[in-house]
Amino acid sequence: MNSTTAEKAKVEQGKKEEQEETTTETAAETATLSKQEQADAVTRSKMYWAMGAGLVPVPLFDIAVISGVQMKMLSDMSKIYEIPFSEHKVKNIISALIGGFGSTQFGIPLASLVKIIPVIGQIGSLAAVPVMAGASTYALGKVFIQHFESGGTFLDFDPAAVKEYFAKQFEEGKKVAENVKNASGK
Repeated sequence: MNSTTAEKAKVEQGKKEEQEETTTETAAETATLSKQEQADAVTRSKMYWAMGAGLVPVPLFDIAVISGVQMKMLSDMSKIYEIPFSEHKVKNIISALIGGFGSTQFGIPLASLVKIIPVIGQIGSLAAVPVMAGASTYALGKVFIQHFESGGTFLDFDPAAVKEYFAKQFEEGKKVAENVKNASGK
C-alpha cells in the first residue's frame, strides 16, 4: 500500500512539473510577442467567438453576446497595453463607433430579427450574422490596436476620427470572416 501511495505521489509530482513547464513555455512565448502581436491574437480569437455568438438562434440575444465578446476583447487589450479599463466608458465608445457605422448599426440587428421567420429567416441569418459579427469585432480590434500603439487610451479615443479606418477594417474583416466561414464549412 505504501508503494502504491508513493507511485501516485510520483505521478502527481510529474504532472505538476509538466504543467509548470507548459505554463513557463506559454509565458515565455507571450513575453517574446510584441504588444501588437498579442493584441492581434486577441482580436483574431474574439472575432471567432463573435462569429460563434452570431449563430445563437435567439433574436437579439446574439447581439448581447457579441457585445460581451467585444467588451472582453477590449478588456484583454487594455491589460496588454496596461491601460485602465472602464466598462461604462468602453460601452459608450463601442456604441459611438459601431453605431456611427451604418451597415453594422442596422445590419446585425436586422439580420438577428430575421431569425424570427421560421426556417428561411434562420437559414438566412446563419449566413449574415456571423460574418457581420466577425467583421465588426475585427474592425473594432484593429482600430484599438492602432489607437493604443500610438499611445492613446480610452479617455482620449475619438470615434469620429477613426470612422474611415473602421470602415476600411470592417471591409477587410468581412473578407477574413468569410474565409473563416468558408473554411469551416468544408
